[in-house]
Parts: sequence; C-alpha cells; structure tokens
Amino acid sequence: MKAKNEPSKGSLLSAMFLVAGCCIGGGMLALPVGSGASGYIPSIVMMTLSWIAMTLSALLLVEGGLCMVEGAHVITMTSKILGPVGKAIAWVLFLYISYASQVAYAAGGGAQLSHFFHEHMGIEITKDVGAMIVTVVFFGVIIFGGQFVGRVNSLFFTALVVAYVALVALGTGEVNTSLLFHRDWLTSWMAIPLLLTAFSFQTMVPSLTPILKRHTNALRLAIIGGTTIAYIVYLIWQTLILGIIPVEGPYGLIEANLQSVPSTQFLGAHVNTKLFIYIAEFFGFFAIITSFLAIGLGLFDFLSDGLKIKKKGGGLIILTLLMVIPTVIFATKFERAFMVALDTSGGYGDTILNGMIPVLMVWIGRYKLGYKNGFRVPGGKVLLVLVFAFFFASLLLEIFMHTGILPSSYEAYDLLKVHNIEKIME
Repeated sequence: MKAKNEPSKGSLLSAMFLVAGCCIGGGMLALPVGSGASGYIPSIVMMTLSWIAMTLSALLLVEGGLCMVEGAHVITMTSKILGPVGKAIAWVLFLYISYASQVAYAAGGGAQLSHFFHEHMGIEITKDVGAMIVTVVFFGVIIFGGQFVGRVNSLFFTALVVAYVALVALGTGEVNTSLLFHRDWLTSWMAIPLLLTAFSFQTMVPSLTPILKRHTNALRLAIIGGTTIAYIVYLIWQTLILGIIPVEGPYGLIEANLQSVPSTQFLGAHVNTKLFIYIAEFFGFFAIITSFLAIGLGLFDFLSDGLKIKKKGGGLIILTLLMVIPTVIFATKFERAFMVALDTSGGYGDTILNGMIPVLMVWIGRYKLGYKNGFRVPGGKVLLVLVFAFFFASLLLEIFMHTGILPSSYEAYDLLKVHNIEKIME
C-alpha cells in the first residue's frame, strides 16, 4: 500500500526523465570532440568518474535542501548555511554557468546552420551570422513564457529522441571497431571539466522536492535513475562517434577540437549513407536548441527575480537585451566559443557551485549545525572528503590549463596534430 506522502510512479518517472533531459543536450555533441582524441577506453573511464561525482553532488544537494523550507533555491541554501559570501559566490557562478552555456549553444547552433546552408542549399552564411540567427529567434521564443517554451521544446525534444534512435540504428553498421582501440591516457584527464558539464543538472534539484513531495527514496531514485539514463545515452553515443570518426586527419576528432565544431559536422566525411548524414545534422541542431531553450528560460526567470525586473513592457525589453547582447558578443567574437564556453562552464561553474559547495553545505549542516532530515548520503566524512577532492582537483586542472602551467586540450591536440604530420612526412 502506498504511503500517504509517497509520489505516484508517474511523478517519479517524470522527475527521472527531467533529470536525464536536463543532462542530455548540446553538450553531448562536444563529448567526442573534447574527450575522443584520448581514445575510447580513456574517455569512458573519465566519463564514468564524472558521472559518479556529479550524481553524488546532486544527492548531497538533496540532503542539504531537505533541511530547508520547500522550494528553497541553491541561493537560499548557500545564504543560510554559508552566509553572504557563499550566497554571492553562488549567485555569480549561477549566472556564469547560464551565460557560458548560452554562448556555447549559440556558437554551436551557428556553426550547424552555417554548415547546413553551405552543404545542402549552396548559401554562404558565416558561423557568426548563424549564431545571431539562433540567438534572436530562440530568445524570441523564450520571452513568450514558460508554457510556450514548453510546447516548442517538447516538439524539438521529441524530434531529438527520434533522430537519436535513428542514428543508433543506422550508425551501428558504420562503426569501425579498430578505431576504438586508440588510447592516449596522458590527454584523457584534460576532458574532465567538459565531462562535468555533460552531467550538470544540479540547479534544478530544488525543483524536484515539491514534485516528489520531499519523499527521500523517490528523490534518490530520480537522481540516480536520471543520471544513469544520461550515462547510457552518452556511452552509446561515444561508441558510435568514436567508432566512425578517426582521431587524426582533416576530418578527425583533433581537427574538430581545433575548429571548435560539433562532432556531427564531420560525420559526412566518413559515411556514405546520405540519410545518416541528414539525421546526424538534424540531431545536432535539435540537441543544441533544446539545451538553449532550457538554459535560456532558467536565466530569464533568474534575472527577472534577482534584479526585480518585471516580464512586461520596458522590463521585458531590458531582460531581452541582458540576455541577447552578451550572448551574441561572446559567441561571435571568440573563435572557439563552443568548446571553450562548455569547458569553462564545467571547469569553474560545476566544480564550485555544483561540486564543492554541496559538500561544504552538508559538512557544515551535519557536523556544525546538527541538521537532521531523515535523508543522509552514506559514506560519512570520508566520502565528503573524496568528492570535495575530486572537484577541487578538477578546478585546479582548469586553472592550470588556462594559466599556461599545463597545456589545454586545444594546445595538446594541436601539438599532437603537428607531431603526427611530422611522422607522416618522415
């Protein structure tokens, strides 16, 4: 017999798919580009570590959130447990993750549009013009509100699922298993910041508690189940792409990283099935747009609430300009905006806001403030230290790569490309 406050199976499945849907999107187009050059096995190992770490951080966020009033956002949680400094850091990082994601999806969508018009319609438009079209058109959808965005997003997400299933069905026969044996462990760790972005959904965790009536077991199942679905989808995707696109060559994964373009853009050079190529291009665009709409709506509401700007009249114009102008500038003025924006979003935003901060909140809540809510992530202090250490190491990795202490993935793959060319000429 179902307990009084136990959510329905429909609500549980809905929450689980919400988690999976928040993870799966435009970021998966960058996964093979950011991690594939290290090889199939190394990329899967790093992806598995990132999946485990991000799942644990989300569960820790649930533990902290259940100590608050229902509906408390991460900003409220950090304010109460970590004080004004924690609140300010969370505020800034939330904005950073949102804007960086928007820039990445605008740049990626622009590249997709430019490629499509050139290859299939004979019309030349630059990636910058494509990015502006994506930004203006789909921010135009967002300003009509959540219900309208929901309808449009449902259409794109349905198309995304259909295209993904078709790609897997058609692409299995295109996989060259010999490509999956390439391994370069030395560069594999460079992809971790990007891999964290692929499992980023923590900002929506507080929204799950009212949906699942604060039921602890349902929350646990929704998060673990949702991230597991995303992990399986990514695993199949990595197998497909890394088994079709080689690491080296003019249309290889290293070149895709250097050009900062989605992985689907190079599939046409390695398969003969035109239908597969068309579906891959549509899939890439659907993936980017569903992510753009989801992140954009959250940012739109956050700015409206945080800055106390009404979503009508002059306020609507101000909000639109606050979202469109920075997105267009960064998406068009930075050559590698797609890969860099996703990488830094994970390297700085996810490591701190979605990684270390949940650990700190739970540590202080458990061991300093004596919070008890009937839900506790097992593992005690040892687990908290290990999770914190993983995210702290990921943050240091990002800092070292951007300060030149360590080579970035872009620099490493550029050197690898030059080295391979020299080897061929010998």
